[in-house]
Amino acid sequence: MKFDVDDESRLLAESVQRLLARDYALDARRRIVASDRGASASVWASFAELGLLGLGIAPDHGGFGGGAKATMPVMEAFGEALVVEPYLSTVGLCAQLIERGTSGERKAGLLRDVVEGRLAMALASTEEDSRHDLARVATRARRDGDGYVIDGEKRVVVHAPVANLLLVTARSAGHGADTAGIGVYLVDPAAPGVTLRPCRTLDGMRAADVAFTGVRVDADSRVGPEGGAWPLLEEAVDHATALLCAEAVGALRYANAATLDYLKERRQFGVPIGSFQALQHRMVDMTISYEQAKSMAALACATVDGERDPARRRRIVSAAKIRIADAARHVSQESIQLHGGMGMSDELKISHTFRRLTIIAQQFGDADHHLRRFAADEPHADGKGAR
Repeated sequence: MKFDVDDESRLLAESVQRLLARDYALDARRRIVASDRGASASVWASFAELGLLGLGIAPDHGGFGGGAKATMPVMEAFGEALVVEPYLSTVGLCAQLIERGTSGERKAGLLRDVVEGRLAMALASTEEDSRHDLARVATRARRDGDGYVIDGEKRVVVHAPVANLLLVTARSAGHGADTAGIGVYLVDPAAPGVTLRPCRTLDGMRAADVAFTGVRVDADSRVGPEGGAWPLLEEAVDHATALLCAEAVGALRYANAATLDYLKERRQFGVPIGSFQALQHRMVDMTISYEQAKSMAALACATVDGERDPARRRRIVSAAKIRIADAARHVSQESIQLHGGMGMSDELKISHTFRRLTIIAQQFGDADHHLRRFAADEPHADGKGAR
């Protein structure tokens, strides 16, 4: 499998890096995080102007159809700069669901709005008892005339306060963690019966607990078949997980570079502390963690683009997320320890990188969750997985 990034993707990533260096320095990011909205409309417009919002969206709808592999260098740049705009949730996740589960004018209109920067989205899937299990859905969607009525509550929906549209998982049949009976529905966050309780996550993202009380939606708001959206949902989340791994690579790269610079500059006993062999060994271990994570992220992105076997796709994405979670913990904690007390200072970007890597290790499932998922798809002697 070839992991090399093509010239167009590399040039696009360089353009993104120049944009972020100019407009997304730590002070600028701090102002964005502290703003009422928690995201920058001007930065979002710049993303649209550069064509970033069209990555992974078919050319028929104004995009470029590049896939996860082409988006990986951009996600690395976002990870290094600690971008808080809803790019992953909109382009890497919700647009993928719409691409796979809708059709006609509705699909074309939504995707074109994404590409042109008019639409930001968030997936409302996590519930109080779901932990990392996407299939554990208690929110209900019942037929009512020519539409549906949704009742339930979602917890810590990342980017819900800045989204123009929510994609909500709800069950029309089954219970517990049954994969049959799960649907996905487009819901306007300003619709009657929708209540948002905003909060801020550890890494500065905006999120909200969202309650749905008798929320009516039209029949064409359904994404995928009624009660049969599970394969589409799982595939789209795997796509987003691969891109999250790519984002982690950028954050890991910055953490390593910043820590190495600090070891070269900080002096003790008249010499740079980077000359101490024990610290050099720790720095080497951090570099190895980064390289392993980068390779697994590249494998995950290539896999979600081309692998047609769902069991193999799940297994590779989970393997990548396990490696990323371990690297995020190792590198983030080591970088803080090697910076000493300064590492926890809000004035240093490394402290914000630590927080983002801590969240990435949990987002879309922690290492334990993906270990169980990886084991569930272990091939048997007959060539079939455990599922």
